[in-house]
Amino acid sequence: MKKVLALLVLVVLGIGFAQPARSDLDIAVVAHGGANNPFWVVVYNAVNDACEDFGVSCTYDAPDTFDLPLMAQMIEAAVARQPDALIVSLPDVATLGEPIESAIELGIPVFSINSGSDLFQDVGILRHIGQTEYEAGLGAGKRFAANGGTKGVCVSHEQGNLALDLRCQGFEDGFGGPVEMIASTTSDDSELYSLLDSYLSNNPDTDTVLAVGPQPGEPAIRVLEDRGLDGTVQLGAFDLSPVMIEAVQRGTMSFLIDQQQYLQGYLGVQTAVLYAQYGLLPGNEIILTGPGFVDASNAEQVLDLAAKGIR
Repeated sequence: MKKVLALLVLVVLGIGFAQPARSDLDIAVVAHGGANNPFWVVVYNAVNDACEDFGVSCTYDAPDTFDLPLMAQMIEAAVARQPDALIVSLPDVATLGEPIESAIELGIPVFSINSGSDLFQDVGILRHIGQTEYEAGLGAGKRFAANGGTKGVCVSHEQGNLALDLRCQGFEDGFGGPVEMIASTTSDDSELYSLLDSYLSNNPDTDTVLAVGPQPGEPAIRVLEDRGLDGTVQLGAFDLSPVMIEAVQRGTMSFLIDQQQYLQGYLGVQTAVLYAQYGLLPGNEIILTGPGFVDASNAEQVLDLAAKGIR
């Protein structure tokens, strides 16, 4: 099945794959989230699948929690071994720009996935695979407004992550009404629950909530259900998890924004391998994997794959 997927992806990109990748290729992946994170475990799975399909050696490193200085150190360690290509997520240039530029100066091709659609060109990254965060948030805001939302809050779990800030900014601009952003310094479930619960206590006229990912999205479900606001306050979130898809099915959540992170991990490796071996690059500098929307009309279709760590 995975071999078929690899061939289908190549056909979609219009690339003929004449022979297997060299088995001696070394691909380094450094991201700001890893296999202990419900979103990033899908990327992790995709990287492993792609590396197996293309027959290359890969490493995947990420901090256990959102820690940009530690991520910068991980990039430096990856660069020190001089891999054939480096794949990074790029939530921040100020901290991560220097080690990435060091890789480029050594002749290591660098690609970004997930975060960085507005930043990757600033540091010389060749291609970015992901969604444009602002436009995804803009689409969410317009959906909420069309459904009658008048006052919103955007809940984030990674203070200082520019990609998440762009999601909230797009939401505000598309929504048209007042939107406040609240952010936690950790991804702790109980802290994120308390953050939104306290906000709604102090702002009872809030009728729309957007969570920037499953970490704030799943506790937001419980907040609304515990307060008896499910079905009254609109709730949407970025990305997918089985818990959130089930909440869409029962009406607590209005929709989810799907950036198809499996594609980010898989296409990231594929793009790096094809460049390292053949010098091939897609024509577009940003390879879009989203956004798409999951609502009551299609939630059942994606639930099984989300449980398997693919969606």
